Amino acid sequence: MAIADQPTETSAAITATANLKDAYNRWIEAQGIPIHRGYFVEDIRTVELGRWEERGCNAAFLVLAGQEGVSETRISEIPPGATLPPVRFTLDEVVYVAEGRGLTTVWAGDGPKTTFEWEKRSMFLLPRGCTHQLSNATGNVPARLMHVNHLPFSMHIVPDAKFYFDNPYVDSELLYGDGGLYSEAKAIQPAAGSRAAEMRRVLWLGNFFPDMGVWDKLHTYEERGAGGLRVGVQFAKSTINGHMSVFPSRTYKKGHRHGPGVVIVIPAGEGYSIMWPEGEGKVVVPWHEASVFVPPDRWFHQHFNVGAIPARYLALHAPRPGVSTERVIDFARDQIEYPNEEPFIREKFEGEMAKRGLTSLMPEEAYHDPDYRWDFDEED
Repeated sequence: MAIADQPTETSAAITATANLKDAYNRWIEAQGIPIHRGYFVEDIRTVELGRWEERGCNAAFLVLAGQEGVSETRISEIPPGATLPPVRFTLDEVVYVAEGRGLTTVWAGDGPKTTFEWEKRSMFLLPRGCTHQLSNATGNVPARLMHVNHLPFSMHIVPDAKFYFDNPYVDSELLYGDGGLYSEAKAIQPAAGSRAAEMRRVLWLGNFFPDMGVWDKLHTYEERGAGGLRVGVQFAKSTINGHMSVFPSRTYKKGHRHGPGVVIVIPAGEGYSIMWPEGEGKVVVPWHEASVFVPPDRWFHQHFNVGAIPARYLALHAPRPGVSTERVIDFARDQIEYPNEEPFIREKFEGEMAKRGLTSLMPEEAYHDPDYRWDFDEED
């Protein structure tokens, strides 16, 4: 029996619904600035930007493979000595400073203004509903910032851009209550009896971190290998969180996988990462300071330090109620121990070392003993 074509009214409704689901992509395309796609951006300090008249600056969107409609990543440039127009945004937004030095001023409604200074590798939160204004404190070079928020995810629910940029609602207590939103970050002790408490892993709570390139309040990160260290970050009065991992020269981390939307930027070091869906081909991502990439959903990925100094990668997590999208829950399925990795992984790493006239510092025992314990030279 033949099936008749659907009525025109129904087809129009389906098309309208599809447009609503794609509201974020239609919005960014309407801004008239570059949209960079792919698996990574090698350097956000030099990536091509275009004039964004509404914001009074040059800017670009990054729509990388692993963002998958969850996270927005945007690059903005503030001209030398300039102050950008004020912006009010309904969602929390994290800013990482790739280059430059400047000021941020934040206020809620008719309340007093709060101003703080930032520099290269600073990280801070722009709170939801508040108005913010960004200034370049230097008169001879532009400043470049990376912005991360969850607008694509939100626009799946409310697909109207005006809801996020022209919404008058503001909670003044968010900015002015409890001693101020930008007070010094504090170490939060884990719950008694938890694994985090057993391993002395504090979480840092705050909305301004002055330099992620030298942050040294770190704890051991034994389960991911390479003798690496880590710091967990929770932005105060926000659902956004993240972590930074630091691992030694001439070593590499264990492969693992998690959910989409985890934006990774490199504060220091030189290396590469390998990303792949289980049982399929691999993508190699070269990186150095100011590189950005986003591992796709449930793709394994592994980080390799081929430089002369400890490498740092800063991961801003994606929203997922109850569980971080970055967290490995089932180590048997979602993490690859060194003895179980494909020979290609070790061969490529040692080949990269040889190209540089170096040798790997990975201990031979780690490739045979899944319970191998690393030495940690520094720990807070």
